Amino acid sequence: MNNKLLTCQGIVKTYQDGDNSINVLNKLDLSLSSHELLAITGSSGSGKSTLLHILGTLDKPTKGNVLFNGQDIHQLSATKQAQFRNEKLGFIYQFHHLLAEFSALENVMMPLLIAGVSEKKAKQQALAMIEQVGLKDRANHQPSMLSGGERQRIAISRALVNRPALVLADEPTGNLDSENAHTIFELLKQLRDSQGTSFVVVTHDQMLARRLDRVVNLSAGVLKADSAEATNNSNAKVV
Repeated sequence: MNNKLLTCQGIVKTYQDGDNSINVLNKLDLSLSSHELLAITGSSGSGKSTLLHILGTLDKPTKGNVLFNGQDIHQLSATKQAQFRNEKLGFIYQFHHLLAEFSALENVMMPLLIAGVSEKKAKQQALAMIEQVGLKDRANHQPSMLSGGERQRIAISRALVNRPALVLADEPTGNLDSENAHTIFELLKQLRDSQGTSFVVVTHDQMLARRLDRVVNLSAGVLKADSAEATNNSNAKVV
């Protein structure tokens, strides 16, 4: 495995409910290497989505540090965090969140246009990305004209079009049948291999989790190596 891309040190996340404090994450530590496919499993309400939001600077930890290539991303200004998300991160959700009024191509172009890429270049890059996920002939279709699996592949194209170093995926196969879920796994692996992207995948899909490089389970606010982990890399550790 290559160098560390992401390191979490002592992450605590506490919410206030009246006079009560609810501890969701409890001194959580994690390291992620470049080019790694990591699955995070855990029961509903265990804090998996909260952790993803903290990794993506969409939420702040109560305590602790999140280092990306050695830089504490929660010490950045709001403007720098927005730039970081646009340039370094991609997001994939269970519900694809495509914009209904735009075509598949226009949806995939959006992160590039936000980053200031010219419309011509954004279109070229977006088309190349859509072709890579096998949907070139569907590029001009609106989301309502695509199947569930096709919509998720377009959402993945949008997440990858900026060639981010890290993609955060929240239940990416949650609404898909087993055949489409298998297609999504193959696509994630292909894009990791071709673009060198790392993935953190929150999932209840045990079949998907077991096929990634490493599986960790979130329980009682901390991450532990899954007891039944089928890892492809014996050197990968929860740190």
